[in-house]
This record gives sequence, structure tokens and C-alpha cells, in this order.
Amino acid sequence: MGKRADFLAANRGKRAPMPGFVLLVRDRDDGDPAMRFGITVTKKIGGAVIRNRMKRRFRVLARELLPLHGYAGADHVLIGRDGGKERDFALLRTELEKALRKIARAPQAGDAPPRHGARAGHGRGKGKVGA
Repeated sequence: MGKRADFLAANRGKRAPMPGFVLLVRDRDDGDPAMRFGITVTKKIGGAVIRNRMKRRFRVLARELLPLHGYAGADHVLIGRDGGKERDFALLRTELEKALRKIARAPQAGDAPPRHGARAGHGRGKGKVGA
């Protein structure tokens, strides 16, 4: 995964926030069963040395866990968070496994049932005024 458009498309997929990172997963629907992953860490996290260290750690985790727990035909994006800078590697591994399980349970974007009482004019008021 290398194009900005791929990362933006993944942002519309399922999301699993964790203390050290955010995992995004989106089915590609192009028929290709290849599992792709991308990593991004912003400059807000730190300098180049810190960002590159985080990316190296995420790369190792992704290569280890995605073949076992990832989703075929989907893009997986790990977004580094400030909490992941000095996080224990074993803890990051556990959190990535947890995030992948969470994504598996999450409903698709169009699968959400309609919310009751969300229509305009039907809030928690006392009814019509003057009736």
C-alpha cells in the first residue's frame, strides 16, 4: 500500500482504536485476495528517529500477526499514536490481536439498524405545546 488514495479509502473502513495505535481495515472489493498493510506516523508523535522506530515495530507486528489474524482482500492501516512511542512490544502485540478481533465483530458500515427516536421533532420533550 503506497498511494495516498489507499490510505484515505481505508479511513472509511472499520476502526479499532488502541492506546498505542489505531487500526483501520477496509475490504477492497477488487477480487484480489492479497492482504495489504500500511503504516503511518505523523510528525506530532516526534522526530524522524522516533517515527521510524515506531514504523519498524509496527512492520514486525504486521508481518507476524496479519497472516494469522488479518483479512484477505483487505487493506490494513496502522496509525501510530503518542501512547505507542515507549509501549512494551509484547503489549503492542496483544493490543493488535485485540484490535483485529474487535474489527471481526464490528458490523459493516451499512449494517447498522435504524436508531429509534432519532426522527426530527420526536425528542424527549413533553409533546405538542398547546394540545
